[in-house]
Amino acid sequence: MSGIAGWVDHRRDLTRERATVRAMTATMACRGPDGEGLWSSERAVLGHRRQITVAPQAPPEPVAFLSDGETVAVAALDGEIYNAAGLRRELEACGHRFRGDGHTEVVLAAYLRWGADCVRRLVGVFGIAVWDHRAQELLLARDRLGNKPMFYHPTEHGVVFGSERKAILAHPLVEPVVDLDGLREILSYAGTPGHGVFRGMHQVRPGHLVRVSRAGLREETYWALEAREHTDDLDTTVRTVRELLEQAVAEQLDADVPLCLMLSGGLDSSGVTALAARALRERGAPPLRTFTASFRQEEEFQADEVWSTPDAPYARELVEKVGAEHTDVVLGTEDLLDPVVKANTLRAKDVPSPLGNMNTSLYVLFRAIREHADVAVLGDAADGIFGGTMWMSMPPLLKARTFPWTAMAQWSGGRNGMGTDLLEAGLLAKLDVPGYCSDRYQEAMARVPHVPGASGEERRMREIWYLNVTSWLETLLPHSESVAQSLGLALRLPYCDHRLVEYVFNAPWSMKGFDGREKSLLRAALTDVLPESILQRRKSPYPVTQDVAYARALCDGLRRLAADRDAPAAGLIDTEAARVFTEDPEALVTGPRAWVARTHVEMLFQLNDWLDRYRVRLAL
Repeated sequence: MSGIAGWVDHRRDLTRERATVRAMTATMACRGPDGEGLWSSERAVLGHRRQITVAPQAPPEPVAFLSDGETVAVAALDGEIYNAAGLRRELEACGHRFRGDGHTEVVLAAYLRWGADCVRRLVGVFGIAVWDHRAQELLLARDRLGNKPMFYHPTEHGVVFGSERKAILAHPLVEPVVDLDGLREILSYAGTPGHGVFRGMHQVRPGHLVRVSRAGLREETYWALEAREHTDDLDTTVRTVRELLEQAVAEQLDADVPLCLMLSGGLDSSGVTALAARALRERGAPPLRTFTASFRQEEEFQADEVWSTPDAPYARELVEKVGAEHTDVVLGTEDLLDPVVKANTLRAKDVPSPLGNMNTSLYVLFRAIREHADVAVLGDAADGIFGGTMWMSMPPLLKARTFPWTAMAQWSGGRNGMGTDLLEAGLLAKLDVPGYCSDRYQEAMARVPHVPGASGEERRMREIWYLNVTSWLETLLPHSESVAQSLGLALRLPYCDHRLVEYVFNAPWSMKGFDGREKSLLRAALTDVLPESILQRRKSPYPVTQDVAYARALCDGLRRLAADRDAPAAGLIDTEAARVFTEDPEALVTGPRAWVARTHVEMLFQLNDWLDRYRVRLAL
């Protein structure tokens, strides 16, 4: 895992602009704590920050390939290629000779052999930049599900690009301006593929590549979900899901640095942990190391519609079963309110988020993990891929003609969705966040692939599944990735293996919910490796606090912010709505309405800090 930054300009002499790209690259020092590299030519400069997780003897990046003393192409990689060894053997058989064992050199050799089509052969998570010196063309590519980021900002005669927005914002040609459309994207949580939030900024869409030449910029699709007839019976389907998941877990356990698993005690993370422990035993490796988060709070845990059971007992049960070396990271409200933690999580993400306490909880947890490991394997994304999101069991939300998570927020008391109800009425009317969500939803629906002849429930559930795997994951995956990488912690997510996703996507709804519960296929595939208690446990959000002290702190902070006429967000606040929120801290503690209410308060705090720290100019 690393960070990439660069600048291509077909008119300007960039040999004089190394300092600019070095400054861009320096903004991502946390992503690559193990080294820095820079390559430059007249028309292109590529910068790279390196984090070593595999191949410690790999040559420095960016990696250049020379022929007769002349540069042919240069590549930089953020991520890992899980089939690098197989590709290396294939390329060696074709005559290529490698200098080291790094994944970036494999990507470059694959590009030289197959051109831009090489990305179709890569299995892994990646953001890639390749400068073809012969063709004077830049190739930017992002992995199929969007595990790794890649942003770009077109200029008059080229493009500026980077793994994070902050790298692009460090360029003198780019200003931190956010217009109505950018603010709508933040507040809607729509996960619009390709949206960069800042004016003029874009993100390479998952499964896409962007090519920049003298002729201009063009985007191409190299992978997308396709509708195929599913012919396997239920037993075969469950067995195949298990085989694909085992393969993904095994591939992602390879590391030349300490590796651990993040465990919540839920079905998703427990399944990955159990399979990982089995795979490591078969290799004769040391016992697995696991980490989980728990919370100190004033009152005992209270079950409700969102939080069904505490995590710790289930995590302990699995740890005892698989023989893992376990650490329970205990978080208190003071950790979540630490101003340094709050500032660092906002800087990690570059844009505000309605999931404030989840961001800070992850930061504190990842910070503790980073003291012991360089790589963490997570069970994230299984809810989207197997159908465990809360809205999957709520028929009114499944029928809504907008994103189901937007409908869920409205159903839970939010007038406009998540994180919006404390904004001034005139601004909300101008933004029309529900209308924006509806428009983006319709665009997504137009992309859904269907099996010919499908109708009724089967067709609708395929549409929801598509939203889960595309728009929802485009908001979920950066959530953990950016926070972890800000601490130099690399993440691996076996459930995001594209082969597994393709297979599950095309299984019919009758199989996906065959036992009348969420994630039926995953539960059936893990039956023999998990305790019955975990197999039957209902989902709970993780890691999220229930502490009433945290709710009181939110209300106190909101009261102060609403009264501060000099606050950066002062003109955006509905002070009367803020007053009502501060009257009942208990309403921010438990249940779906509390979850949505928190998003309104925490989004307002983050907007205020963002306008201040990033010197963002709102062009509204």
